[in-house]
Amino acid sequence: MTASEAMPAEALSPEAPSPETLALLADNPFAVIWKTPFGLPPFAAIRPDHIFPAFEAALGKNRSEIAAIVADPAAPSFANTIEALERAGKALSRVGGVFYNLSGADTNDALQAIDRDLSPLTSRHWSAIMMDPDLFARVDAVHAQRDALGLDAEQMRLLERTYRGFIRSGAKLGPEEKKRLAAINERLSGLGIQFGQNVLKDESSYALIVEDKAEGDAGLAGDAGLAGDVGLAGDAGLAGLPAFLIAAMARAATDRGHPGKHAVTLSRSIIEPFLTFSTRRDLREEAFIAWSKRGENGGETDNRAIVAEMVKLRAEKARLLGFATFAHFKLDDSMAKTPENVRDLLELVWKPAKARAAQEAANLAALAQAEGENSAIRPWDWRHYAEKVRQQTFALDEAVLKPYLQLDRIIQAAFDVAGKLFGLTFEAKPELEGYHPDVRIWEVKEKGGRHIGLFLGDYFARASKRSGAWMSAYRSQRNFEGEVRPIIVNVCNFAKPAEGKPALLSIDDARTLFHEFGHALHGLLSDVRYGSLAGTSVSRDFVELPSQLYEHWFLTREVMQEYCLHAETGEAIPEALIDKIKRAQTFNQGFATVEYTSSALVDLAFHSLENPGEIDPLAFEAAELARLGMPAEITMRHRTPHFTHVFSGDGYSAGYYSYLWSEVMDADAFNAFLEAGDVFAPEIAAKLKRFIYSAGDTRDAAEAYTLFRGRLPTPDALLEKRGLAVV
Repeated sequence: MTASEAMPAEALSPEAPSPETLALLADNPFAVIWKTPFGLPPFAAIRPDHIFPAFEAALGKNRSEIAAIVADPAAPSFANTIEALERAGKALSRVGGVFYNLSGADTNDALQAIDRDLSPLTSRHWSAIMMDPDLFARVDAVHAQRDALGLDAEQMRLLERTYRGFIRSGAKLGPEEKKRLAAINERLSGLGIQFGQNVLKDESSYALIVEDKAEGDAGLAGDAGLAGDVGLAGDAGLAGLPAFLIAAMARAATDRGHPGKHAVTLSRSIIEPFLTFSTRRDLREEAFIAWSKRGENGGETDNRAIVAEMVKLRAEKARLLGFATFAHFKLDDSMAKTPENVRDLLELVWKPAKARAAQEAANLAALAQAEGENSAIRPWDWRHYAEKVRQQTFALDEAVLKPYLQLDRIIQAAFDVAGKLFGLTFEAKPELEGYHPDVRIWEVKEKGGRHIGLFLGDYFARASKRSGAWMSAYRSQRNFEGEVRPIIVNVCNFAKPAEGKPALLSIDDARTLFHEFGHALHGLLSDVRYGSLAGTSVSRDFVELPSQLYEHWFLTREVMQEYCLHAETGEAIPEALIDKIKRAQTFNQGFATVEYTSSALVDLAFHSLENPGEIDPLAFEAAELARLGMPAEITMRHRTPHFTHVFSGDGYSAGYYSYLWSEVMDADAFNAFLEAGDVFAPEIAAKLKRFIYSAGDTRDAAEAYTLFRGRLPTPDALLEKRGLAVV
């Protein structure tokens, strides 16, 4: 399809070059200014073969922009050096904003090949810029005279963050050290991409196919390998499964070319409820093992050697930059500051969580024995018996609850909470075309009508999408030299319903939607001058505060009564059911906390090694879990060979603790509304918007939180929230 066939002619403008346009063939959308509504990428016109030439041209343009800064004969100043760096790279940001979002949310073989080919090019590009001695000399000169420049607070913050970024990227190293660091960065980039693609391949290639008609009395289960669709189970394979899950499995099977059958896939929206409701212990075990062994099945998708090399290279990188370990390097630029502070927090919750998990395990074992199952509780049993205990203890049945959690209603709830807190409105734009038919688009405005940004929602699981849920930006906000409003996307992996049926969520799904929308608001509400400081460009252990805090509103009575309407009857969720949900909030928190905290502690342990040597990742993981006394009935939430947070790129490496660190703040922050007696208290919401959601990285995270709350938090609210304060 050509660009002219895919788009109206006026959408691609051959106007004079701008900072975002590139010298490319006329049919390449990145050659021109986009005349699409709101500057939305012209997805229908962008083909994979457009991407690599656009990247090459954008990298070249960025090199020219940097060269011009370096060659400026005028003395270095904030304007001609720091602000000039802010002006540079707009074309590269536009190409990258499209490509990296597509490669995560709607990838294919062509995009994955491009990702692998681009990795060394982009790594070398950024290493060359950040280690350029002449460029750094200019930045250093401006930084040296910073107190005499009359900068305002945001300008000073930008200068400090820019200077620190160069230092942390090796600008002060000698020539040989720079060369080695650049090589490490390039290798790490390539390994991270391969790690993520391996996990996606393992996830997308596995399905346990369940026939409609019985294959014998008990059904037949296939091999638990990941070499493609495996296994057949008869009607007994559906035993215990609620209607919503059977429907989701039928849709998944149809999508995989097996109409009339049912598929257990490794999407959390299917695998977790299957483990919860299936009465077939053998099938639960088979599916759980496949889920747990992503990235460690041998062959080309095995990630163990990748992990070993990444840990070793990261440790070497830290030493080059003057840090004892990679954890010290990463945490030096965070709220936590040191590995010791992180370990203190994690171990603070580990002991009571383990004790609570032991109590929970005993309860599960007692129930299993009462039902005639005398084997020990195994990881594939926990969710199944925990759901039964929850039903017995709180009379809370997820199959009964789920019809009240319609996806469209929960989306509207998230929007309306943003309206009550921050004065936002969301107008559906069905005429706008996303990158996939499932993508929905809304224009976000303030109540006065001011355009705030575009919000894209991509909610359903598919084989072309990596697992999990995330927020990202096609375009970030900035006010420097003209206002630019953001284009933000939320990507989730909920089970797609049968045609004509509403998508139903679990409580965890609904909280995930609110969580990611909290991230989206952090990007949408951003109102800063410089793009480098905008939105979610904050320290890793602060970025989860806006998202985790936003989850709290979903579980308020005010929201549930208005938006949780039964999919068939339209009736509001009963008061009694809301009470049960609230009473059950701390149920199974021993399991949840152990599952998460063990992952964070293993991540920290890997990256606290000074000289990893030739490490065996699985042996190291096992040794660390043994040291912690990991309960045999529970596994890590993310085992090392598929721990994409940590090894698919550099995002949460030595940083998976961040969710817990932010939870200390989010529990305390929501208490501000509870103390006011109004979960939408206007004065508190205004401070929250000003100092947290709109402020980006314009000030230190601890200062930002203190300006909102009046003080820094303590872990007390966290322990109370998880029901771990008294064990």
